Amino acid sequence: MTDLTPAPDASVGVLDPPMAVAAPSVETGQATPSAWPPGRRRGWPVRFVRGKESDPAWVRPALLALLVATAVLYIWGLGASGWANSFYSAAVQAGTKSWKAMFFGSSDSSNFISVDKPPAFLWPMEISARIFGLNSWSVLVPQALEGVATVGLVYLSVRRWFSAQAALLGGAVVALTPVAAIMFRFNNPDALLALLLTAATYATMRGLERAQTKWMVLAGALIGFGFITKMLQAFLILPVLAVVYLFAAPTGWWRRVWQTFLMGVSLVVAAGWWVAIVALTPAADRPYVGGSQNNSILNLIFGYNGFGRLDGSESGSVGGGRVAGSMWGPTGITRLFNTTFGNMMSWLLPGALVMGAVLLIVTLRARRTDRERAALLLWGGSLVSIGLVISLSQGIIHPYYTVALAPPLGALVGIATMGLWQRRASWIGRVGLAAGLAATVVWSDILLGRTSDWFPALRPFVVVVGALGVVAILALPLLRNIPKVAIVLVATLGFGAALAAPLFSTIATAATPHTGAIPSATPTPAGGVGGPGGGFAGGFPGGAFRRAFGGGARARGLQGGGGFPGAGGLPAGAGAGAGALPGGAPSFGGGGGFRRAGGAGGAGGAGGGAGFLNSSQSNAALNKALQNGADKYTWAAATVNSNNASGYQLGSREPVMAIGGFNGTDPAPTLAQFEKYVSEGKIHYFIASGGGFGGGGFGGGGFGGGTATGSADDASQITSWVESHFTSKTVGGVTVYNLSTGASS
Repeated sequence: MTDLTPAPDASVGVLDPPMAVAAPSVETGQATPSAWPPGRRRGWPVRFVRGKESDPAWVRPALLALLVATAVLYIWGLGASGWANSFYSAAVQAGTKSWKAMFFGSSDSSNFISVDKPPAFLWPMEISARIFGLNSWSVLVPQALEGVATVGLVYLSVRRWFSAQAALLGGAVVALTPVAAIMFRFNNPDALLALLLTAATYATMRGLERAQTKWMVLAGALIGFGFITKMLQAFLILPVLAVVYLFAAPTGWWRRVWQTFLMGVSLVVAAGWWVAIVALTPAADRPYVGGSQNNSILNLIFGYNGFGRLDGSESGSVGGGRVAGSMWGPTGITRLFNTTFGNMMSWLLPGALVMGAVLLIVTLRARRTDRERAALLLWGGSLVSIGLVISLSQGIIHPYYTVALAPPLGALVGIATMGLWQRRASWIGRVGLAAGLAATVVWSDILLGRTSDWFPALRPFVVVVGALGVVAILALPLLRNIPKVAIVLVATLGFGAALAAPLFSTIATAATPHTGAIPSATPTPAGGVGGPGGGFAGGFPGGAFRRAFGGGARARGLQGGGGFPGAGGLPAGAGAGAGALPGGAPSFGGGGGFRRAGGAGGAGGAGGGAGFLNSSQSNAALNKALQNGADKYTWAAATVNSNNASGYQLGSREPVMAIGGFNGTDPAPTLAQFEKYVSEGKIHYFIASGGGFGGGGFGGGGFGGGTATGSADDASQITSWVESHFTSKTVGGVTVYNLSTGASS
């Protein structure tokens, strides 16, 4: 098999300096270096737009057009989402007031409790908000720019070894993946994680070119930084990168092993420095570790954000029924295709897997260091690795996690499509392309059939054009006398059928404001987010990691999409969206208890309370009350769960204590601690809440020393104590208790 990849020393990076062109000397007849560009040197704007002289003139303008279009797609109308996920927006607000809060990822500037993720993803937002002021644009634009950078990195990665057409197609597929249009317009950790994992794959490709250690060290550092963005999820591509490098790097075996070891060392250093600081800082000098059950960063790593996600035993998980092995819906290899996940990123997935598999078979007999096969293994392996973990995990898995699949999907589509096109003269090349397009068209027809009332004309268009495209590909030998017509025909039909549905879905998704913590793509089929969906039973064995790392299951649930921004720019405090969780899972809204119900949530709590699923809605009167004399108190107010606290904090710009953290079940503070804070005059108001989990709960324990001494009862005990010792009043429709008056006996 002829190796179609460039020689190891070929410089093909789109941003690399141009190579000098050799020209024969008149006197000697030998080649001498010639100046580039010929004639008068062009200005840098022209050189920037034109790109390398060795590239066709259209390549750099096409790349710039792709990046500009992506930026417009991700930034246009961004402010309509308000605070998006107010849980994290409140942490950004805290980080603009306190460097300590910024470092630890605190929910409030007085550093009571942190968010339930490491803080690296918050840092770009906090820097932006410090520079431009706190508003929805300064919070959300950093993620949009991360999305543009991700598209650009996919282009650069593919372009180093493959054609400009393959690179542009790969970048376009990433940009036109609906879940990418959500998460790169949102303030969850997944945007930065996707960028870092893409950058790590790019660094590994650079390392594979000449077996350079520095690139493998960089790849490890990028994955390590991904760890302090979203913890163990960053490690999902690590085995793929390591195995492919050990197999395909152009150097001896032991040097490959040594370089992979150094990659691991770099990862540990990049991931471990922040963890070590948190673990070694006395608890009194830092916020409580939100999401943990014993104030231990290790409990958060290995419990709620760790192995418990695989078998459903994570501390902080919602209790309740299970459907086919998981209360978050059926697990199994078809999970990515069910009604909950399918419309997020799977439009091109079947075709990509088919074409990738065919091209991999074609390259099986290539030399060990073959770059085409190495790229297929890197990107395809990452796609399969991440996809399988999401598919089989029995713990908390949200559909938007699939944004991590967008970069490897885009790269695989670009590489496989153009790789098979280069082999179109052979039957396997044509069959591979036709099969990939047919799989894409059939799957698009199924997905569009789930939402038949959304853009009904699109479904027959995709089917008809796709069928014609498959015929045109198979008929290429009959069109050999009109090659230009054949290329235009196949490209128009093939790309038109394959990209039409994700294009319109992505545009519709980007045009829709998103709030809450579980945004979904447009269109959303019936029984989508939160519903069971299809799939085969199966998954990781239950209980294994719980036994290994401890930590009983505690209530933590699903935060749903909220309303459009309300008064003062805050997301409205509407109740939970309709739709039941599988298996009669616990309700997340209503009257403060952890109660069984058929559906998720109800109306928000008293006054402006949000329940569990959405941000609270503040108002001018309440903001004024919280701001009045706020400098005399450590916290202007306290309320149960972080979403209730976030709305009041973002409205007043004053620190609000989130009792129990994200959903009100973290054992912080206990009733005794809260009474002490009140007696010391540290809390001005207690704001009543209809949300959180006031009673019940589950046992604690966990990895990293100590056991959880609190329970889900802590929040309800505090609420009952306040109600029995203080007098309530209504401020702007919200029930509050002035704790500065002293507790009655």
